Amino acid sequence: MQRSVLITGCSSGIGLDAARGLRARGWRVFASCRQQADCDRLMAEGFESPRLDYADEASIAAALEQVLEATGGRLDALYNNGAFACPGAVEDLPRGALREIFEVNLFGYHDLTRRVIPVMRAQGGGRIVNCSSVLGLVGLKWRGAYVATKFAMEGLTDVLRIEMRGTGIHISLIEPGPVTSRIRANAIPHFEKWINWEASARAGEYATLRGRLYEDRGPDRFELPAQAVTQKLIHALESRKPKARYYVTTPTHLMGVLRRILPTRMLDWVIARA
Repeated sequence: MQRSVLITGCSSGIGLDAARGLRARGWRVFASCRQQADCDRLMAEGFESPRLDYADEASIAAALEQVLEATGGRLDALYNNGAFACPGAVEDLPRGALREIFEVNLFGYHDLTRRVIPVMRAQGGGRIVNCSSVLGLVGLKWRGAYVATKFAMEGLTDVLRIEMRGTGIHISLIEPGPVTSRIRANAIPHFEKWINWEASARAGEYATLRGRLYEDRGPDRFELPAQAVTQKLIHALESRKPKARYYVTTPTHLMGVLRRILPTRMLDWVIARA
């Protein structure tokens, strides 16, 4: 029987590469996107592509229903991947900005996962992989909203993994560092919507952030292509004993070590100079 996987956030970057990579390995891939235009583009590429917007509960329910109708009620794997960033100093983040990013980066993941678990329990097992980040391990300046969602996801996923022991449902986290994607460009509308940087006490410091957001400066140091994440995903989905965590890129490995061995103030000093 052909294995099936639902992947979110497939319009570009990590999700798109995962969809193509798993299809090449024989998986039946349901490559979902938030925008119908992106779904249409993927369907033209031969994918089954339900529209799924983490901020829209109805679209989550409808997308999963569409997948299960196509597979006869089975789903072997779920890869929660779609997310966005809202850059800005923590003191400049309005309540609405945090509410909006949590709706997508955490609550949407949780909603879809809860709907998938009964399906996997009934069939005797499955794989659920959540895409976290090096920013689920450590915090970096200007990234407070995104960091908060990833820290929360790490904790929620850890508890879920423990609770799923013995069910045949394996839970994993993938933690990429700098990976080629559109997350920087996609963050600009959220920055412009929520951050009143000109009125900020840190207005003078925003030049660096705005330069990074609006100027294409080429790949980040240590940046890897999205294929590096796909390779970890393949192990998480196909290995007999999937890992709880998969680090991707040198910064993730480095920060994972430093978080364990350094006192908090020393780690703060290192990160502040990153």
